[in-house]
Amino acid sequence: MVLFLHKGILQLGALIAAASLSTVAIAQSSTDWPTRPLKVVVPYPPGAATDTITRIVMDKLAVRLKQNIVVENKPGANSSVGTALVARAEPDGYTFLSVLAGYSINPHLYKLPYSTEALIPVAKMADLPNFLFVSNSVPVNNMQELLEYGRKNPGKLNYASSGTGSSAHMMGASLALRSGIQMEHVPYKGTAPILTDLLSGEVSMVFSSMVVFMPHVKEGKLKALALSFNHRWPTEPAIPTVAESGFPGFSIISWSGLLAPAGTPKHITDRMAEEIALVLDDPDVQAKFAKGGLIADFQNAEQFGNLITRDSNMYGEIIKQANIRLN
Repeated sequence: MVLFLHKGILQLGALIAAASLSTVAIAQSSTDWPTRPLKVVVPYPPGAATDTITRIVMDKLAVRLKQNIVVENKPGANSSVGTALVARAEPDGYTFLSVLAGYSINPHLYKLPYSTEALIPVAKMADLPNFLFVSNSVPVNNMQELLEYGRKNPGKLNYASSGTGSSAHMMGASLALRSGIQMEHVPYKGTAPILTDLLSGEVSMVFSSMVVFMPHVKEGKLKALALSFNHRWPTEPAIPTVAESGFPGFSIISWSGLLAPAGTPKHITDRMAEEIALVLDDPDVQAKFAKGGLIADFQNAEQFGNLITRDSNMYGEIIKQANIRLN
């Protein structure tokens, strides 16, 4: 009987010791990470909006984490190349993916080389407000005049985008659907040719960020009629939102955020999100964002996941109603 009690006590002691070691291991894993450089894959070319956002945030984050963070550009196949690379990566907390709103669009248009379940949200980092820029060749000065012109001249208006399935494409398609105006979509490869054709009148309009096009508005070479956002831009308060211009509820916002391979330890993704939130509060980061026509806007993993799902449903409906297909 005494031997039995001693054996039971020993077993209980072993269990307590194991639990204590487990608790210590978890605590150490939370504080020890990261012990080596991190990698953030940007599935777009250098200089693109998501590349700019990622490098601004990761430069500050590297200082906070006291580790190097390598930003790698892996463009191709409408961001599928880089995304698939991270989806297949080891979920050890050292590889992340920086994405735009196009991540919510792609599953509705492309046969993807990865499963969306292979990636999990970490944090949203920024919003990318898009203005509706219109060529001077279109004789209008506000949204109501644009709609009237479109109704009187069916098929004469078109809109540019950086490619089929881009956020700008979705915004233009949504405007056409809600206004009932026939407008042709003209996909381009890059912003530079869009600007050239917008200035010459070859294309009627484009939804885009302010960085490239707004200086031409200031020079009187283009017009900015509205903003696809939920409030007016602080430095351009005279330009109304699309919602204020006859389309209540119209708010299609491009965003940027961070994902990780599914299975990445939660204490690591939580820490990453907490540090990103602090970085986005940095006045220097906010100033750099503002200069690039961006808004720092943090969301945690749950909030960001809900946004991805909501936008995916919205874009899926636009694609269905507009009968958008890849060429």
